[in-house]
Amino acid sequence: MTKVLLILHVLAAIVAVGPVTVAASMVPPAVRRAGTDTAAVSTVRLLHRICRIYSGIGIAVPAFGFATAGAMGVLGSGWLIASIVLTTAAAGLLIAFVLPRQEELLGHLDAQQTIERSSTVQLAMFTGLFNLLWATVTVLMIVRPGSTTGA
Repeated sequence: MTKVLLILHVLAAIVAVGPVTVAASMVPPAVRRAGTDTAAVSTVRLLHRICRIYSGIGIAVPAFGFATAGAMGVLGSGWLIASIVLTTAAAGLLIAFVLPRQEELLGHLDAQQTIERSSTVQLAMFTGLFNLLWATVTVLMIVRPGSTTGA
């Protein structure tokens, strides 16, 4: 059962977090290129939709993660607690800063308002932090202390 839970956890991370990471990273440059080009605005809208939908699906990652950790008996491990804290921070960053800023920029594009470069730079910064947190969690999951993989 542990292997099945671990497979589901990893698949959920790949399927849910991967698209959010890539799409969110593409939004700032897409906004800069958009201007009044309706096709480019549609691209930004699609990228934001991917971020919203897949972040909702991303709830499966910690759900399967907790189930896997419980089955493995590692819920109290330091590396897992650190991963939980970093995952919570990443989710908070996405919910509080990345998605709202994307929506705000989309509103400006829809209203054909000028977008200051500083707005896209700030979004890129929050997105980069989000991505860095996920990369750190991934490293902790692979090279965890006390790993039996020999790595």
